[in-house]
Amino acid sequence: MHDEFLCHVTAYGICGGQRVGVPLGTYRAPTLALALWWMRDRACWIAERLDPDPDNPLFPANSIAPVADTVPDVPSVLRAWCGDTRRQEQVAEELAAGRLVRVAVSDDTTEYELLAESVDALRMQRFVPALSTPAA
Repeated sequence: MHDEFLCHVTAYGICGGQRVGVPLGTYRAPTLALALWWMRDRACWIAERLDPDPDNPLFPANSIAPVADTVPDVPSVLRAWCGDTRRQEQVAEELAAGRLVRVAVSDDTTEYELLAESVDALRMQRFVPALSTPAA
């Protein structure tokens, strides 16, 4: 069982003709449950910033405008992922097995990526067994 997980959230876009990533957060989760919670929390955080409540008094009148129906609805995809118990269980199984989990959604300008991986699995990948030589 993997006990500790490293989680990242990054937004990727094109700047000056090159793909660039902007880190939106990192968390070293001491448990699988906290890794899953953090990933769902960050997905909801992104969704809320991309699709805020227009009735929120913090926003001036007419400062929020709808996008065209042809634009992929990243906030809805992220909210659906957060609420899908079956997908959450699949993520938990993958992480518990030591595999990297990547959740990525895109609109027409930006890709949002949530990553999580076992710290133990990372350590095991870096380990190279020492060559042994017979004793003389």
